[in-house]
Amino acid sequence: MGGLDGAEVERVLDAAGVRNPHVREYVAHWAGITEPDRVEVVDAADDARLVAEALDAGELLPAGEGRYYSRSYRKDTARSEERTVVATGDPADRGVYNNWHDAEEMTAAQVERMRGQSRGKTMYVVPYLMAPPGSPLEAWAAGVELTDNRPVVLHMIRMARVGVAHLEQLADPTTFVRAVHVTGDLENLGQGTDDDQRWFVTVADRRTILHFGSSYGGNALLGKIAHGLRQACYDGRASGRFLAEQFMLLGITDKQTGRTYHVCGGFPSASGKTNLAMTLAPDALGERYHVSFYGDDIAWLWVDDDGRVRGMNPEFGVFGVAKDTNELTNPGALRSIGPGSGAIFTNVAYHPQTQEVWWEGRTPEPPADVTGWEDWTGTPIADREEGDTSPWAHPNSRFTTTLANVPNIADDHDDPAGVPIDAIIFGGRTRDREPLVRAVDDLAEGVYDGLTLGAEATFAADGLDGQLRYDPMSMRPFLAYGEGDYAAHWLRIIGAATHQPVFAHVNWFQRDLTEGGGGRFLWPGYRENLRALLWLAAYQRGEASGRRTPVGVVPTADELDLTGLDLPQADLDRLLGIDVERWRQEMGFRQEHLEQFDRLPQPIWEAHRRVAAALEAER
Repeated sequence: MGGLDGAEVERVLDAAGVRNPHVREYVAHWAGITEPDRVEVVDAADDARLVAEALDAGELLPAGEGRYYSRSYRKDTARSEERTVVATGDPADRGVYNNWHDAEEMTAAQVERMRGQSRGKTMYVVPYLMAPPGSPLEAWAAGVELTDNRPVVLHMIRMARVGVAHLEQLADPTTFVRAVHVTGDLENLGQGTDDDQRWFVTVADRRTILHFGSSYGGNALLGKIAHGLRQACYDGRASGRFLAEQFMLLGITDKQTGRTYHVCGGFPSASGKTNLAMTLAPDALGERYHVSFYGDDIAWLWVDDDGRVRGMNPEFGVFGVAKDTNELTNPGALRSIGPGSGAIFTNVAYHPQTQEVWWEGRTPEPPADVTGWEDWTGTPIADREEGDTSPWAHPNSRFTTTLANVPNIADDHDDPAGVPIDAIIFGGRTRDREPLVRAVDDLAEGVYDGLTLGAEATFAADGLDGQLRYDPMSMRPFLAYGEGDYAAHWLRIIGAATHQPVFAHVNWFQRDLTEGGGGRFLWPGYRENLRALLWLAAYQRGEASGRRTPVGVVPTADELDLTGLDLPQADLDRLLGIDVERWRQEMGFRQEHLEQFDRLPQPIWEAHRRVAAALEAER
């Protein structure tokens, strides 16, 4: 085992207070395979020391007071969906999107790829919990990540609850996710070629995660996506207890009544999920409403003993996209990564002398004086050829910070009981077709709407005239089993609630497509989006009735609170209108989309037919 023997591993585990025999066996087993020179058990209290070590080693660079900067290898900057696999022993788990493989085959191949790959390195043992202690879902939240990468440890400390105690308090000491991350020789892995050696595997029915060939967050922070979404998606169905979704979660408190309304929901990439999750009330409504942040990326949902759907964000931090984050789009995010926050920036532009960071959209223009600035690859901006306008920051550059740093974090964000869910919303970026908001009262139609969620993948010039790229529930890259079974699980879990949340679809991206309109956005977006959710809350309480359409209930113009917002009547009419002809066209695409899925429940097909028939009746 490199420079280690089994007795040394045992001594390290003893010193760290690791008593769980199953954890000890797991660590020793993988130390024998990856052959590190050292083993270290990590606690969140080790953060300052590990940061200092990373700074000394050049793995991190200072980015001002209490903030840090890192660069990843230039070919290792994003999740790799084509190399990401869900493996089980049952071929019935194969879906359209989950890239299913056989568990035995993938496990054996990953073991061989990882063999001896940590020689000369430290194996960090990171015990973590993806839920508040005492949560009813705690049994599915514990894990131990083994990684040979110190910056990955620092990110995990910000994104999960890290400490040995979480593994020592398990009711069943065997119920933890075994998550192994081996970085590999990043410069010689053949990224994107026929010889690509990277594989990111969730062996879901063994609750084991094996990732090889990356140090990028989505591939390496195994408590986050691999456990918090893919593994939890599988566990939710296997247990019959919960849903694990790529959802934001927020709370809206009416200061006049003291009532808080909780909304969760899924949005495909570039459809405004993080900005909505971290939104504040618009200035004109700020005296009455307060918006609380719970999470921007993952929600676990279950039904409590009183028949209420409850939800929680299993994460401990935010792993946000830096691009276009600014005072207008997301002021809360900027405050969460301020001086002293401990935030880690990845692949943004950096100034070594001033320790400043910058990314596209941070300010309207990049710094005028480029002297000393380096782009995300470390190349001096001043050395660029004239006319080189390539981005300073990578489009997928990130910031990592803890939830506690978010200025409007909910007081009860860490409540083990979660919070009651009043509304489940979906939203995709579409120029037309979708109104500002439409409510869906029927459970099957709500699930159907989520399964047919999409965002425009292309412009009309590409010949597809705004055709959607479908992303069921925004879970397309994270589904752990087949879509038909997934829909059935949704119907079972939410259907068990005696207090049903309302479903809804939102769209902030309608454009003026009339001649002379210039394609401008009809809705101002950002903080003003809260107005659509306020209407939804009123509708769910029976205080607004809306206007019924073939695809749901939309607000009437007088029901939408537009205080302080100067919106032309013509724009409002389009925002709240339904283009029936475009919807009829869409139904054909939806039919083709749903026909891909095996075992799609009959109620979903019935919902599709009801919507199609209602649209036809409008002729």
